[in-house]
Amino acid sequence: MRIIVQKFGGTSVASPEIRALAVKKIQSALQQGYCPVIVVSAMGRKGESYATDTLIGLARSAYSHIAPRELDQIMYCGEMISAVIMTGTLQAVGLDAAMLTGGQAGVTTDNNFNNARILKVDPARLLSMVKAGKIPVVCGFQGVSIDGEFTTLGRGGSDTTAAALGAALNAELVEIYTDVDGIMTADPRIVTNAKILDCISYSEVCQLAHQGAKVIHPRAVEIVMPKGIPLVVKSTFSDAPGTLITNVTKESTEETAVSDRVATGVTYLSDIAQVKVSACPDSCQMNFNVFKIMADNGISVDLINMHPDQIMFTVAEGVSDKAYNKLTECGYKTEIVTGCAKVSVVGGGMREVPGVMASFVEALAANNIPILQTVDSHTSISALIKKVDIQTAVMALHEKFSLSE
Repeated sequence: MRIIVQKFGGTSVASPEIRALAVKKIQSALQQGYCPVIVVSAMGRKGESYATDTLIGLARSAYSHIAPRELDQIMYCGEMISAVIMTGTLQAVGLDAAMLTGGQAGVTTDNNFNNARILKVDPARLLSMVKAGKIPVVCGFQGVSIDGEFTTLGRGGSDTTAAALGAALNAELVEIYTDVDGIMTADPRIVTNAKILDCISYSEVCQLAHQGAKVIHPRAVEIVMPKGIPLVVKSTFSDAPGTLITNVTKESTEETAVSDRVATGVTYLSDIAQVKVSACPDSCQMNFNVFKIMADNGISVDLINMHPDQIMFTVAEGVSDKAYNKLTECGYKTEIVTGCAKVSVVGGGMREVPGVMASFVEALAANNIPILQTVDSHTSISALIKKVDIQTAVMALHEKFSLSE
């Protein structure tokens, strides 16, 4: 069997007219000899009747701090409604489709309500259905815990479901359908000449996602990567080929990097605060204590730079007051700089290429954008800047690294 997993996001199942477009994608897969397994998100976006954010708002209208377990019960409903409607849509055109919840599809998770992680996928029921000629329509974003509780997988959870099913079924391909034609070199709302990437590596797309690009959930990529299952991000609304995510080039079957390009894309994260902590005589113990205080209070840190007389790192601006209070309570001299953003250039070809950092800094300096902090890896360079400079920074870096060519 040539199994393909096709995931349709909320905008791809939002109306009868759009679901008809999704059906055409499924029929095309059948015509190509694939056995499709469908994964769906809740219908529409915030404000629409059955969107996940709408259901969350309904639950919190009763009590703003409703318990995570109960919140999962109502969030579960969005995908169930969508899957039933999509199944009916397929049945209406003569296709033998059947709806399954995440748990019925074999997805077992931990007990972390609202942000559960998949522990295993038992594909037996799905395989049985596919062998019988049925098209399973699976609720994305959800599973059942080892204790039998309904759980949801957090933001981007339907991507994760699709990838996990693809890996468990040894699928030939996983397609992620959305409302854009593929992964772009930058946010097109900022860079008008940003272009669609034909192909990108697993590691590059993970970096883009972690650094703020809303392309695909990095967990989904990490799940299929060990098995080398290709992912394609494409549009329900067009016949554009989309962006292939793999470590194998389209022209070759050899295991090679997708490209030797230095940079693949520019992305950003807003609403960040910089934390500066002055050192004390025992700086080694201080390093441990500062980050333990953050961890003990559930505060995630990023962009870490440590010097003999100072530690600098970033936190989400929404928790900056909490970080300041906890550190000063423990006797640390702390300064918070708000109104920051993180801009990043990502590319699998950066390793051991001289001049990449120089080009990055030059692009910002030419536009009089002060750099507050930097961090880099083999596949990315990031800088902390003021939020007001983010648009100029993204455009400057996109141009500097010739990403429109």
